[in-house]
Amino acid sequence: MTVSQQQTYKYDQVSRYINHLIEKGDLRPGDKAPSLRKLSKQLGVSIATVSQSYVNLEDQGVLTARPQSGFYVNARVEQISDISSSSAKPGQPRRVRFGGLFEEVFRNANNPRLAPFGTSNPSMDFMPVKSLTRATRSIISRHPQKSMDYLFPPGDSKLRKQIAERYALTNTRVNAKDIIITSGATEALSISLRTVARRGDIIAVESPTYFAVLRMIEQMGMLAVEIETDPVTGLDLEALEEAFDTMDIKAVLASPNTSNPLGSQMPEDKKRALVNLLAERDIPLIEDDVYGSVYFSERPPRPAKSYDLNDIVLSCSSFSKTLAPGHRVGWVVAGRYHNKFLQYKQAWSSATSSISQLAIAEFLSSGQYDRHLVRLRIAMREQVEKGRYLIARSFPEGTRVSNPPGGSVLWVEMPSDCDSIDIFNRALEHNIAITPGILFSATRRYRNFLRINCGFPWNDANVEALGKLGKIVSGCKGG
Repeated sequence: MTVSQQQTYKYDQVSRYINHLIEKGDLRPGDKAPSLRKLSKQLGVSIATVSQSYVNLEDQGVLTARPQSGFYVNARVEQISDISSSSAKPGQPRRVRFGGLFEEVFRNANNPRLAPFGTSNPSMDFMPVKSLTRATRSIISRHPQKSMDYLFPPGDSKLRKQIAERYALTNTRVNAKDIIITSGATEALSISLRTVARRGDIIAVESPTYFAVLRMIEQMGMLAVEIETDPVTGLDLEALEEAFDTMDIKAVLASPNTSNPLGSQMPEDKKRALVNLLAERDIPLIEDDVYGSVYFSERPPRPAKSYDLNDIVLSCSSFSKTLAPGHRVGWVVAGRYHNKFLQYKQAWSSATSSISQLAIAEFLSSGQYDRHLVRLRIAMREQVEKGRYLIARSFPEGTRVSNPPGGSVLWVEMPSDCDSIDIFNRALEHNIAITPGILFSATRRYRNFLRINCGFPWNDANVEALGKLGKIVSGCKGG
């Protein structure tokens, strides 16, 4: 670990300690935080480290500095309520139909005039654009012909080796030959669905689940059955088993690590139990692990693939949330379905961008990617925490907000008389892009929910826009 990384973890140590005291109730709104000297001695860090951590917590809205007095817990902190669990039973399989709403959400994402709360990725302000550009130029200069030629599936060997080495960091045994490079995680998920299921088949998904997954299921003529998902611990395994007993489910598609939009993360023993449950029934798991590297804890969460002793997990991910969404480089570790997946990949999209594969392989091998990830995780944690504070400050009483352990999005439950489509349309009138909650359910649940992206810098314009959104939501009460 570098000196910079060590210092960063010390800042985090202080922040986690203060947040823990607040969560336990040992520090309440209005209480004075421990003095710099006291906490420095207690945690074994320098006074400068504590001071900088307190400044960071002030930026996130957790603490407030009072001149000549010290730091105090912000009075707004207690108004943030976490998303509550639901006890709904698995419903019937449904066809997914949402018309043009999907397209409108994606169109809004490309509109620079809109406040960017409708996407689910970090801003390019947090990405190593210059470093990756240099790596791209270097590859083109040294290997011009290879950069312009096809790189047929399974993809560049150097890149696949780099990805396999990254799996090893989470105690997951993956060989480079097990990896197939795809055009982003979306293609990896799409081909995985086609590999394990056919038109009319039932796919079990989290509830709520990422709307692009529902769109894939819709386009393929499959059916989605929603399985209740805990905001903290993820997919409800009892509900899933009950669905297995009553339906012919062909596959499960889930995000055990930082789901989108809920932000849940399965404990390690629950991931193992999920994989074992599926292995007993010989049902494949399509794992969407796109946020697996954007975690806020000290240790990386393990993918479900790490518990797969029967090769039933198709683990999908990409560099879109961590490095370069425009490069469209993803991958799958398809287990027993490797050959069939490879055939579909070759038939439908032939090859993934050669320049992108080579440039990212170059960047990973330089060691810069790991340093970048440390900075990105810290930045996204601060962005999300400040987003929670701003929502608590701006939205009406009764609002609940997720508290994710990674990623860049928040799942917001508005008061029950708010309609997300109405809020969506009214927000657009004020040049604010959001994603309405009903998109995350095949049964159009979550009518009073929104997904809000915190991945863009909290500059004055974005802070003001979120404040306007809070007023719009406040206006729906009793309307």
